[in-house]
This record gives sequence, structure tokens and C-alpha cells, in this order.
Amino acid sequence: MQSDQAIGLVNQMLWSTMLIAAPLLIVVLLVGLFVSVLQATTQLQEITLSYVPKLFCAALTLIALGPWMLQHITAFAISSIAIIPQLN
Repeated sequence: MQSDQAIGLVNQMLWSTMLIAAPLLIVVLLVGLFVSVLQATTQLQEITLSYVPKLFCAALTLIALGPWMLQHITAFAISSIAIIPQLN
């Protein structure tokens, strides 16, 4: 394997990872921000109040986008396995 092939494969892997993780991270970030603003305005500082909505929204996001994430991971794995015979 030449260094340019390895760098290209790592680059593709990192972009795929960011693309797959971004929706879940953005949803959890927005829900956490909303709950923090809500807690600051009401002065209600219950620690479980911040975890439960984030966990619920993360589960809903995974249910909604899980098939797309799995399809993207599978496509990356198939393309990675397909180039194995071409490596020296």
C-alpha cells in the first residue's frame, strides 16, 4: 500500500465518521442547550432534567436515522474490502 492510498483511505474514513456522527451530536447539543436555557430561566437545577431529554432525543434520532447510518457504514466497509486485492 502506498502512502497516498493509505492517506486517501483514512481521509474517507474520517469523513464518513463525521457524517455519521454529526446528526446525533447536533440533536443532543441543541436539546442540551435548550434544557440549559430552560433551567437557567426557571432556576431549576435538577441534574436528571438534563440527561433524560438528551437520552430520549438521542434514541429517537438513532431510530429515525439508524438505517441511513447503517447503510453508509456498510457502503464504506464494502468499498474498503473491495480495494484489498488492489493493494500491494
